[in-house]
Amino acid sequence: MTEIVFPQSIWTLTAPGRVPAPTLAADADADSVIIGGGFTGLSAALELARAGQSVVLLEGQAVGWGASGRNNGQVIPTMTAAEPDAIAARYGAAGERFARLIGNSASVLFDTLRREDVFDFSAAEQTGWFQPAHSPGRVALSKRRVEAWQRFGFPAEFLNREQTTALLGSDFWYGGMLNPTGGHINPLATARGLAHAAEAHGAVIHETTPVAGWVRDGGQWVVSAQNGCKVRARHLILATNAYTGEQVPGLARRLARSIVPVLSWQMSTPPVPEPLRARILPGRQAVSDTRGDLRFFRYDAQSRLITGGVVIGSHDVARRVAEKAGRNLAEAFPALGAQQMSHVWSGYIGMTWDRFPRVHNLGPDAWTWIGCNGRGVALGVSMGREMARAVNGTPVETLALPVSDPHPLPFHTIARRIAPGYLAWLRRKDLQEIK
Repeated sequence: MTEIVFPQSIWTLTAPGRVPAPTLAADADADSVIIGGGFTGLSAALELARAGQSVVLLEGQAVGWGASGRNNGQVIPTMTAAEPDAIAARYGAAGERFARLIGNSASVLFDTLRREDVFDFSAAEQTGWFQPAHSPGRVALSKRRVEAWQRFGFPAEFLNREQTTALLGSDFWYGGMLNPTGGHINPLATARGLAHAAEAHGAVIHETTPVAGWVRDGGQWVVSAQNGCKVRARHLILATNAYTGEQVPGLARRLARSIVPVLSWQMSTPPVPEPLRARILPGRQAVSDTRGDLRFFRYDAQSRLITGGVVIGSHDVARRVAEKAGRNLAEAFPALGAQQMSHVWSGYIGMTWDRFPRVHNLGPDAWTWIGCNGRGVALGVSMGREMARAVNGTPVETLALPVSDPHPLPFHTIARRIAPGYLAWLRRKDLQEIK
């Protein structure tokens, strides 16, 4: 079996182990074939197996090896910039259903972990997600977001500056939006837990099985692995998101060129001493603020602060981004001092030009979505379930699948090169007040 090398993240240190599933070694038949062993693919496999379908999932590396096992672990039931009213305006009735799916996505993830008895395994904490406003002008934005999500029926609430200071243990922010359904997980442990649950319901997973391509043949999809073995199935779900063009260049070229994979850095502090934990974020919520140059953090199960960031340029990035994140924490929480990060790691997130996710019908009974825009934890689980329902016969007009055609970005290679410079523009935007 090919050796699997995981990034040296805090998650690889703390997630319960998993014996890798064997490589696909012979041709197979199934009701559904899924490409990708992250949150979307595993959620789809679990949903279909629970419905009685035979499922084969092919993963090029290992379950949770990509973005699903490398992220910060924040479970956030919103998008970064696509507001619910804008989603509904763009896609009509399907957009309204999609907005509601987004708003319900954190609850779906935590409820799934509870139902499958992997909540504790995943180090899950449904303590809420808070988005503090980083300037007085962003307070108005927070209020509008609260009102929008409340109109869609979700329990968002606005906290004023005094309430924000009490929640965070810092007066660095000015108010913000609290969504009590959010929280955080150990993402690699969650991926492994979902894999175990899917397998327990009968799904078959093959790791270290990169896919070379797929074709439609005689009313079925034929997915070919790079080793020559094939899976024939009536249904196909592609669940590779930000890594669509990274593992197997050319696998789905038009899809891969419709997003820009952006390297996101995550890191962990040593465990925060108990006296400080009682003062800093005592409710253990997940936090990410309104900056474009985002400040975000949450505790893990061992009370390390898990944070991250980005910097411009490619020189000595790991050291520079860790120092920047340490300064950011110290600025907001002076009692912490300058934190030396114990682990620093990175992975891709898939960004679209307008930060709207994309849903695509690849052909008869074949689906994908792409462009998590930094919100793939909760949304990936919900989208996997939704696409599974589509291939299992639920009428598409009742599902939260706002379908569009793939539109590759012109000058995609150039876009990838200049994407890190986008940070400079975001920093300028952070200084502009919103009326």
